[in-house]
Amino acid sequence: MAETGHFIIGTAGHVDHGKTSLIRALTGVETDRLQQEKERGISIELGFAPLDLGQGQIAGVVDVPGHEKFIPQMLGGISGIDLVLLVIDANEGVMPQTREHLQIMQLLQLQRGILVLNKCDLVEEEWLDIVEEEIREQVAETFLADAPCCRVSALQGTGLDELRAEIRRQLGLVKPRDPGGAVRLPIDRRFSITGFGTIATGTLTSGRVQPGDMLELLPAAMATRVREVQVHGRSVEAASAGQRAALNLTGVSIEQLPRGSVLGTPGLFRATERLDVKLKLLDSAPRPVKFRDPVHFYLGTSRAVARVVLLDREQLQPGEEALLQLVLDQPLLAYRGDRFIVRSYSPMLTIGGGTVIDTEPQKHKRFRAEVLRRLADLAAGDLGFWLQKLNELGVARLRDLVKQTGTGREQLQQGLETLKSSGQVELLADQWLVSERLRSWIQQIPQRVGDYLDQNHLRHGMPRATLHSAICSQLAPKGFELLLQRLQDRGELLLRDDLVTTADWQPQPSEAEQKILQHLEKHFREQGFQVKNCNEVLTQLGLEAIDAELYFSYLIQEGVLKRLNQVSYLHAENYRQAELQLVELFQQQETLTLAEYRDRLGSSRKLIQALLELFDSYKYTRRVGEQRVAWQLPERPVTDCRPISDDFQ
Repeated sequence: MAETGHFIIGTAGHVDHGKTSLIRALTGVETDRLQQEKERGISIELGFAPLDLGQGQIAGVVDVPGHEKFIPQMLGGISGIDLVLLVIDANEGVMPQTREHLQIMQLLQLQRGILVLNKCDLVEEEWLDIVEEEIREQVAETFLADAPCCRVSALQGTGLDELRAEIRRQLGLVKPRDPGGAVRLPIDRRFSITGFGTIATGTLTSGRVQPGDMLELLPAAMATRVREVQVHGRSVEAASAGQRAALNLTGVSIEQLPRGSVLGTPGLFRATERLDVKLKLLDSAPRPVKFRDPVHFYLGTSRAVARVVLLDREQLQPGEEALLQLVLDQPLLAYRGDRFIVRSYSPMLTIGGGTVIDTEPQKHKRFRAEVLRRLADLAAGDLGFWLQKLNELGVARLRDLVKQTGTGREQLQQGLETLKSSGQVELLADQWLVSERLRSWIQQIPQRVGDYLDQNHLRHGMPRATLHSAICSQLAPKGFELLLQRLQDRGELLLRDDLVTTADWQPQPSEAEQKILQHLEKHFREQGFQVKNCNEVLTQLGLEAIDAELYFSYLIQEGVLKRLNQVSYLHAENYRQAELQLVELFQQQETLTLAEYRDRLGSSRKLIQALLELFDSYKYTRRVGEQRVAWQLPERPVTDCRPISDDFQ
């Protein structure tokens, strides 16, 4: 058995067949805590105990109630165990709750167990052979068909060493849980201790918890901090997946921790009131389940009433299986792949169970082929589920997919790499997307750019931000740039600063537009450093009605104007003169004030302030108090403006 493995053992069986006394004999712990349990001699609530397996290994044991009235409590403890001990009274043999517990374990798809024939000291050896044969007949079609059978007497202590050895052997065949995933701890007990505060206990189904960790309580969506962690009554540095843990929590009261709540990694989980599932009815179900029938739904320690939304039929017959949707009367936390049990609404009988295939589905329309195909794909396996979720999200980082799919990071990464190698998904920077979506974007983008330019004949290109929003705003900027670069490398686009254009595109101003452009160019050239802000210029020229941004952008792209800020512009020739004057001034003096530079250029304070702030942003200058000092002046005055077009000479 792996030394790092942590395992949970659970009991099952009819009431009064000796489950609690067996656990007491194996562990020395009395799991019946309530006075009512001791008076009546039956378990009502879940009981817990540590079982020393030797060599430093301690397994957690969950003792479940056997009475039919306490099936809900039994369901809260039996899910998530690694090994079940099906306890049968040698004198009574298989009884009704033995059969129902067996059905539940089969529906939960438990994989490993031991048949424990208890109270063997009360019957003859020949009778034991008969009872074991009867048990073998009952489990023949279940996961316990080949399970070992141990004959014990919990009261006399006989056969316990052999049972312990068999437990060790069976657990040695169980794959230990991965502690590297997200924290998930369904709460099965909560109480308060004076001087300590709120305590929550449960089996850690995944992840690792240590003091100081922040967790999220769901479905309440409350934050809480772990003050202390105990395993089997001892404080530990950390508890890992597969261990029973008691967490001392801050920031929550026991009233805020009802059974069925889950503690998890913050921000990763979300409670839901709708689930897509695969449900199988037992052959022994007393009647069909019809559309919108209510059922009692059990998942982990959670329970709810669910409406059954059949999608491809009007009723589900006993023995049949179907993909359908459950609508819950209250939110609960579920993971893809979780097993659940359903019981009839009245009378309460176990009638079936199944698997969660999607925890955040849309509301489906019935009898739709595409809906049924999607559900079939989701149920077929993890790769299909991840592909479907990625398609729904559009693009997603790995952490987003972990949250949406409920899959461990390492497992999901391996699955995505498999899908990538088969050509079904792509990775753009740090975001994943289905290959079909990427191919669609590659086809769409040149067409969108072309359409934009046709409708905006004065533009030198389509703004990248506009194109980004039109394609997919969820795509990160880095991924978007990689996509544009790919298209430029293919010769389908040309990237110019913050614009995207086609390789052969040139703006095409009309005759009337050309006159306005010439008028503006002449004004800025003649006004030099005395030019007003753009709004005043338009008023002076009687051009208030034009689309100013369109014309100014054209002149900037043509290298005619230089934008200083949102309202201030200079003719490119004047801007080059301003740079030259800046360099010459710093050759003559170490510092420069706004007033000195204003006097040198013969301009207004507002325009000079805009110029100097632009130089600061270029790191030509650095402001120190009310002065500026040279920082990274160019060796000779340069500008990012292109030479002025002959059209404006």
